Amino acid sequence: MSNPKSIIHHSNFTLGRRSFLTGASAMLLSQLLAGCSGQSQSTLTVRSLSGSVPPQILNEFRKGLSNAALNVSPEAELQTLFTLLQTWKQEAKPPSASRWPSWVPFVGSSEAAIPDLVTLGDYWLEKAIQQQLIAPLDPTQLQGWAQLPLNDRWKAIVTRNAQGQLDAKGQVWGAPYRWGSTVIAYRTDIFREKGLQPPTDWSDLWRSDLRRHLSLLDQPREVIGLTLKKLGKSYNTQDLGSVPDLDANLRALQQQAKLYSSSAYLQPLILGDTWLAVGWSTDILPIIRRNPNIAVVIPQSGTALWTDMWVRPAATSTASSLATQWINFCWQPSIAAELALLSRASSPAVLRTDRASLPQALRDNPILLPDTAILEASEFLQPLPTATVQQYRDRWKTLRQAVS
Repeated sequence: MSNPKSIIHHSNFTLGRRSFLTGASAMLLSQLLAGCSGQSQSTLTVRSLSGSVPPQILNEFRKGLSNAALNVSPEAELQTLFTLLQTWKQEAKPPSASRWPSWVPFVGSSEAAIPDLVTLGDYWLEKAIQQQLIAPLDPTQLQGWAQLPLNDRWKAIVTRNAQGQLDAKGQVWGAPYRWGSTVIAYRTDIFREKGLQPPTDWSDLWRSDLRRHLSLLDQPREVIGLTLKKLGKSYNTQDLGSVPDLDANLRALQQQAKLYSSSAYLQPLILGDTWLAVGWSTDILPIIRRNPNIAVVIPQSGTALWTDMWVRPAATSTASSLATQWINFCWQPSIAAELALLSRASSPAVLRTDRASLPQALRDNPILLPDTAILEASEFLQPLPTATVQQYRDRWKTLRQAVS
């Protein structure tokens, strides 16, 4: 599941002035068409999550293009990108809907605005498939697909049936290009001052010396999931009633928390109002350079993973060869390593690369390149049956309404 922090945002995308040329003089139109004629350059259009693909990577790809161009438009949040997929699905019209070619500015069907590829988080993948917002990819055209690491977990998370459920015999709906994890950040100066042992695993969140000094994510799958992990269970446990100590541990964790937030949990940590925070690696890694008193660890028993992927909007007419070229480019070992260091989120391709050949800065970063045992114990948040989802909701409601 891609971190659901991406569920807060919005932005609208509209193609205006579609009939700008309607009624223009024949001379003006002929000049426009003459200016456009002879332009056979192909263009790869991409809508990406802002910051997920650094400019250096884009420039490197452009250098290798021949008679083609790359047009990337960033969006601040994954929610916006998912909403755009819904919009394109609703507005898509047959190619014959317009009498003008799609490359003529401001005219033609709405398909002219639909990109070849879009960033989507694994959290949104189930809904995108169910709503027929995206089209499957052809893995035989994707170099490196067979080498995706760790018992094919990155392949498994995007291989689904038409209902969006995990299915080894299903189709491939996305190409993961970066991933992150849920981590623990803490104030090293406060821990030293008070003689506290640094946290190493989820069980540390229940320590009496940290009571009322924690900030937790305002997400049931994350909080209930880490509690399950602490009890030796899976994040994706389907029958919560089968875990006898779960409710007692959730009540005890409630007594430890000072606040719940999925968007404003770092400021209290920076100010020292909280001593420890559970959060997402992409949020926390950037603040370490500016705040030397903050350290971050991945729990030894494993954690939750998320991944961002390239998907093809269903409203696109055909698959682009440039899109395939772009996905393969992102999976090149040298590009994957550069992407990890510049975007503060690792790449699946990094995990299949010999560690000795990776940049030292990447090898020395246990968040971008975790210990193999920790990573193997970690899990993606998988789609759950409706009845199980209700179990999580019920326990979350009870937990948040508990009187301290």
